[in-house]
Amino acid sequence: MRSIFRNLKPQWKTVVLILLSLLIKGICDLSLPAYTSSLIDTGIQNSGIEYAVPISIREESYQAVAAYTTAEESACWQQLYQQQKDGVYTISDESPAVLKQYDEQFTLPIAQAALAARGTPMTREQMEVLGEQTIHSTAIAFIKAEYEALDMDLSAMQTRYLWLTGSKMLLVSVLMALAAMVSILFAARVGAAVGRDKRKQVFDKVTHFSGAEYAQFSTASLITRSTSDIQQIQLATTMMLHMAAYAPVLAFGGIFMVIRTGAGMEWIIVLAVALLFTLVGTLMGIAMPKFKKMQTLIDRVNLIAREILTGLPVIRAFGREKVEEERFDTANTKLMRTMLFTNRCMSFMMPSMMILMNGMSVLIVWVASHRIDAGLLGVGDMTAFITYTMMIVMSFLMLSMMSIMLPRAAVASERIEQVLAVTPTIHNPTQPQAIPQPKGVVAFENVSFRYPDAHDDVLSNIDFTAKPGQVTAIIGSTGCGKSTLINLLPRFYDVTAGRITVDGIDIRQMDIHDLRGMIGLAPQKGVLFSGTIASNISYGAPESTAADMAEAAVIAQASEFIASKPDQFESPIAQGGSNVSGGQKQRLSIARAVARQPLIYIFDDTFSALDFKTDAALRRALAPKTRESTVFIVAQRISTILYADQILVLDDEGRLAGKGTHKQLLESCETYRQIARSQLSEEELGGEVS
Repeated sequence: MRSIFRNLKPQWKTVVLILLSLLIKGICDLSLPAYTSSLIDTGIQNSGIEYAVPISIREESYQAVAAYTTAEESACWQQLYQQQKDGVYTISDESPAVLKQYDEQFTLPIAQAALAARGTPMTREQMEVLGEQTIHSTAIAFIKAEYEALDMDLSAMQTRYLWLTGSKMLLVSVLMALAAMVSILFAARVGAAVGRDKRKQVFDKVTHFSGAEYAQFSTASLITRSTSDIQQIQLATTMMLHMAAYAPVLAFGGIFMVIRTGAGMEWIIVLAVALLFTLVGTLMGIAMPKFKKMQTLIDRVNLIAREILTGLPVIRAFGREKVEEERFDTANTKLMRTMLFTNRCMSFMMPSMMILMNGMSVLIVWVASHRIDAGLLGVGDMTAFITYTMMIVMSFLMLSMMSIMLPRAAVASERIEQVLAVTPTIHNPTQPQAIPQPKGVVAFENVSFRYPDAHDDVLSNIDFTAKPGQVTAIIGSTGCGKSTLINLLPRFYDVTAGRITVDGIDIRQMDIHDLRGMIGLAPQKGVLFSGTIASNISYGAPESTAADMAEAAVIAQASEFIASKPDQFESPIAQGGSNVSGGQKQRLSIARAVARQPLIYIFDDTFSALDFKTDAALRRALAPKTRESTVFIVAQRISTILYADQILVLDDEGRLAGKGTHKQLLESCETYRQIARSQLSEEELGGEVS
């Protein structure tokens, strides 16, 4: 959960703006029910008369009120009014602050005067049992009758009050809408920024993974973490800033306004919140385990879908379409059932909430009707109380919804942090050593290697030196570690014992970019990127000219099929090179390595996809280009490496079974002789093998 909040640090200024907008929105939202209450009680019931203290009053009424005042009130009453020539008393200060102050002081004596005028006089002690609302309404009725007797336009007074209050409500509503728009807009921007930053962090981290780190996460899982999980974090961040940050403002503000109204029905809110938490807690207890399981099921669906799409030709060739469809359908059905279960739980929440809120409204009306009848509450106050109650319940509902979303986001965030927390085993040294004049002399000094968590070494005590101008070939049975040995040179993995040096410097002490900049790699599986033929050939050397690319294509025996295409070097290459053949893909991969003009060439079983004629032509064209470079060739065919300067033979245990030229190995290495007999005839061997 902390990681979700840590994501907001770079966006703290925008977050502050969102919180200010939500505060303004909350104040506006909480003020509207009070205005509604005023419209009902004052604007409609009291004809726009807001205060019980009259602005003007006849002399007999003035004296009648004075008769019910205390000594202290009488002195204040006399100072408050001035008698005019026509005998009418008018208030000396009509400001709302003065009227509100004296309204609280003189409501009771004015109500007593009103009851006396009706022939039902009451003492103050008797009046107190009537309730504040009844007393105030009686006083207002007295003032209303007084204004009518003075021929004052009550209709205009009421209209003016309604227009004024309505205009205030309109302005508050517009301000609330603007604040809501600002908060929603910037919350969405912050959420999108968090998602962007997380995707960038994950992508940057994964691109620096070595093979050891990739083994910890499947490709499908990394894709899910980079898409679905980050989307969950982005959505939760947006909703948290817009919903979770607003809910406390609405809840505490609503509670404050309810206490302020003095309706005496606060226990209903406590009951509503308790029922709400019971409902949400029950649903969460049922649904949350399924929410946590859902991300794992998404991983599984992505994994199977990726396997099927990647291996579609093989699936069709072996007629396994039905089996794979059933395998995908099983994983997909599990995900569907889990999602349906959680969605049903969540869909049950909304109708339950509507029943709860409507039930609370009925309960409030029932309780309030008795308080209105007792003169303790006004109709407008009841309306405001219902609105505030719904606000409070909705705020707790929003918090409950977030309590469902945040755990899902927390699970997703934890999965992202697992990726970001991985420390790559392959990293730059703090003080890398540079090679003043690189030549490309490669030495393996008693190198051993085992994969992470493996019990046995894949390679053991490999010791040899490869020099510029020489071709070093590596041969052995399938699975003996040929490609593993080659992958140690560009530090796709680090050795577990011994060391590898380039020009006498341990490659672990070199800058990785400098090291890999010296290498031109043509991998066992030709990998092309979407773009053009030119962009793929110049991939490792962006500064390559058209002449450089043409030369590389000629050496790689790719110029003929490139020339046959309408756009030639600008011909498009589909994702993964799916619009070219395997041999064409491999030749473009070789051309890419040649175009880089490196000091060290690595051909990892690259020639196996080529026919013998193309293989021979390519090696003849390659020889002059690599005269000053160190060349490594991993091969299955002896014909490919027959004239190598140095051949390394690996046995099944990953040990160096032999080292030397073709002729020397035929004489001294039994493993090489067995491979040679299986591939070459007696004539091709030249009678060198007895």
